[in-house]
This record gives sequence, C-alpha cells and structure tokens, in this order.
Amino acid sequence: MPRIALYPGSFDPVTNGHLDVVKHAVVLCDRLIVAVGVNSSKKPLFSTDERLAMVRTVFAPVAAKAGCAFECTTYDNLTVAAAQKHGATIMVRGLRDGTDLDFEMQIAGMNETMAPDVHTVFVPASPTVRPITATLVRQIASMGGDVSAFVPKVVAASLKTKFTG
Repeated sequence: MPRIALYPGSFDPVTNGHLDVVKHAVVLCDRLIVAVGVNSSKKPLFSTDERLAMVRTVFAPVAAKAGCAFECTTYDNLTVAAAQKHGATIMVRGLRDGTDLDFEMQIAGMNETMAPDVHTVFVPASPTVRPITATLVRQIASMGGDVSAFVPKVVAASLKTKFTG
C-alpha cells in the first residue's frame, strides 16, 4: 500500500521553510500531495493559480529527485477532509518553534478524533529556515526589501513583480 502524504498550507508565497518541509516529506512517503488552502474570508497576495504554479515549479523537482510522486491541488474545507479525499494517511506539518508545536498539537488531536486513519507527522524546521514566515516575507517584499535569502529565486522574482509592477 503506497504511503500518501498531504502537506497543506496557504503557500502565499512559497518560502524556503516550505521547501525544507518538502525535502523532508518526500523521503517519508511514496506520493506527496501539496494542498493549497483557499479561504474566501482571506485576501491572499497571490491568486490560487499563482500559488499552484509556485508549488509545482518549486516542489515538483524535489519530489522527482527523491523518486516520490507529486501532485498539487486546492481545498476549501477541513484539511483532514482533504486528506481523506485524496487517500492520504499522513498529514505533514512543519514546526519552527514551541508556539507552532502547541498550536499544531491541538489541531492534530482534533484531526485524529475526526479521522483516526490520518496521522500527523511533524517535521522540525532546519535551523536556517526557522525564522521564516510567509507573513514576514510579504512584509519585507512590500517595503522593497530583499527576500532572496528567504524564498526560492522564482518566488523572489514573482514578489518583485507583484510589488513593483
């Protein structure tokens, strides 16, 4: 039976932290599904299609190199329901610090109650990417700062275009 993992997030934008999680996740599963959350009450910087394109461009080569099947999709319901819909038995979540752990443990507990067949796997962030958040990346980029140390090159270019026209 193939090990199918779902890695959910907003990916607005894709960061080196997300990339770090994917590099760890592709060795834990046979198929990785990156699920871009779509929440109508939020106004993301990048459209859903732009975020899917970033996810494909950045993560697909990492999965291919590891011999892991890869796909990306969107979801607009419970994350655990998206995992079940795609046959995932592993939910991958990245952890930067203790605050992330406390929050993610609560979610994992609720998800386990709703879907006992979906197991959350926590991936600790590598030290170099721990401080990176998509929110901080957007703020730095919006003020004309250099985000090239925090995001893949293609994402840095997309951010520059987004903020300078």
